[in-house]
Amino acid sequence: MKTIREIADEIGVSKQAVFKKIKREPLSTSLQGLTSTVDGRLTVSVDGEKLIKQAFSQDVPSTDHQPVDGVVDGQVDGPVDGMIAVLQATIGTLQGQLEVKDRQIEQQAQTITRLSDALIAAQQTAAAAQALHAGTIQQQLRTGEAGEDQQGQEPEQKRGWFSKLFRA
Repeated sequence: MKTIREIADEIGVSKQAVFKKIKREPLSTSLQGLTSTVDGRLTVSVDGEKLIKQAFSQDVPSTDHQPVDGVVDGQVDGPVDGMIAVLQATIGTLQGQLEVKDRQIEQQAQTITRLSDALIAAQQTAAAAQALHAGTIQQQLRTGEAGEDQQGQEPEQKRGWFSKLFRA
């Protein structure tokens, strides 16, 4: 967010010139929602700043070209000219936002790929652990280890805590 004075200094015009410009149509309509008042000073968002600068760049008189039938290098003179400038600035802003979104989508796709690879590795590890456990159980059943451990023990009779304390 920049103040009107900061924008005016960057453009090389007075603060009053910027205020006059943003009060006129079509710029005043385009700036709705892109300005706010902070500590009693009007601030403009980055998108609003681009629109203001675009409006001032369109006002610079050109001595290189003379209008022919109201058209200079494909641009129409008159009230439509301001609207075209605003639309061009809006298109530029939207293209910038689209590039940001494209980068975000690419980053998310990379994250999804990394997570998918990690999930596949975890599934393979789990499958290997299950196979190892199943093999261990089969080996114990074949050798009879599980039965021997339990055969050597006599069932313990239930005794109360007093009789456990004073074993005889």
